[in-house]
Amino acid sequence: MKLYYFPPSPNSRKAHAVAIQLDLPLDLRLVDLQKGEQRTPEFLQLNPTRRTPVLQDGEFVLWESTAIMQYLASQVSNSLWPENTQSRADIMRWQSWQMAHWQSACQPLQFERVVKQILRLGDPDPQIVEQATQRFHQEATVLNQHLAGRTYLVNETLTLADFSVASDLTYAGPGQFPLESYPHIQAWYARIEQFPAWQQTTPRG
Repeated sequence: MKLYYFPPSPNSRKAHAVAIQLDLPLDLRLVDLQKGEQRTPEFLQLNPTRRTPVLQDGEFVLWESTAIMQYLASQVSNSLWPENTQSRADIMRWQSWQMAHWQSACQPLQFERVVKQILRLGDPDPQIVEQATQRFHQEATVLNQHLAGRTYLVNETLTLADFSVASDLTYAGPGQFPLESYPHIQAWYARIEQFPAWQQTTPRG
């Protein structure tokens, strides 16, 4: 299987981390978004949305990171994506929440305080930062309450849900995410950081 990815991307990270966690061999193909490689005719044939990651398994091509995570985890029996129907529904609940709510709370802070600096797009927009901070507190409160007394998001064991939700905290430090009031999130993310799969996919530089 080939994984077309951009290592600094949280979406690429979570898909790659799943493969490492499950010891699934991947042929990694770098798509440098900063050089515009996502707009080449070759890549557009794989993904017309011009985003990473993309998984190619023979003739089968799959884009969208959550779908890729589930496909990878379906290759072997494991606890990341257990066979139990209710467990899978619970995992998908948190993956859906991540896509619909958590990502949109974290991404503006990441863009304003990290991406803008890298691309030299000027200073953070105070209004956007303020709005994103309010949204972050709203969603972080939900996550923090859920993690109170829990080790992981689902079934007290690492699942796809954890990798999905944790991916948006990849740039929590440089993005200055206001995590001070959320001890359960901090403790949970510290546990995620202990996994070699997460350490090996940490963006460099």
